[in-house]
Amino acid sequence: MLGLTQAELAKRADISTTGLNNIESGTGDPKASTLTAIKGALESAGVIFVEENGEGPGVRLRKASK
Repeated sequence: MLGLTQAELAKRADISTTGLNNIESGTGDPKASTLTAIKGALESAGVIFVEENGEGPGVRLRKASK
C-alpha cells in the first residue's frame, strides 16, 4: 500500500525490525505503546484508519496534496 519495507516502517515507529517481524508473523505480543507507535508511523506516511465504513473497520490512503 505504501511501498515501505519492514525496516523502513520499524525505523519510523522506532522499534526493531525483528520486533515488527514478530508482530506481523503473530509470534510477538506487542505492548499497546508499540502498536500506537506503528499506527502513528503508518498515519504519518498517509494511512487513514477508518473505524466504520458500512463494512467494518479498515484503512485507506490519504489523497495526495497538489
